Amino acid sequence: MQEELNQFERNKVWMLVQRPKDRSIVGTKWVFCNKLDESGVVVRNRATLVAKGYSLSEGIDYDETYAPVARLEAIRLLLAYACYNDFKLFQMDAKSAFLNGEIKEEVYVDQPPGFEDPKKHDHVYKLDKALYGLKQAPRAWYER
Repeated sequence: MQEELNQFERNKVWMLVQRPKDRSIVGTKWVFCNKLDESGVVVRNRATLVAKGYSLSEGIDYDETYAPVARLEAIRLLLAYACYNDFKLFQMDAKSAFLNGEIKEEVYVDQPPGFEDPKKHDHVYKLDKALYGLKQAPRAWYER
C-alpha cells in the first residue's frame, strides 16, 4: 500500500487541501489482489487505491465517460502486419497507466483508509490526475 502511495507522490496525482464546503467528496477504498506466475504460485501481493466512482453523478461530478475498446478487426490487422514484416509483439502491463491522465474537473477524494494524516484529519485530496474508479479516468488516460 505504501508503494502505491509513493507512486501517487512521484506522479503528482493529488494535493492535500482543506475540505471544501460546496463540493462532494468521493470516497476511496483499497483493492487487494495476488499476482501469480505461470504455475499458479503467488509471486506478489498488490494493493490498489481506487475511488468509489459509483457515488459520482453525471452532469455534476463529470460530463462524459469513455471506454477504450480495441476492435477485433484492428487486432487481426495488427497481427497480420506483424507477421508479414516479421515484427515481434509483446504484451505490456502498465502498472499505473491511469495515474498519467490529467482530469479537467475539480474532484476531491477522502484520505486513504489507514493512511489519514493525524494532524490534518479534516483535509481531503484534490486530484490533479485520474484515479482508478473515477468515471472520467479512461477518457483522461486516452487523451494523454
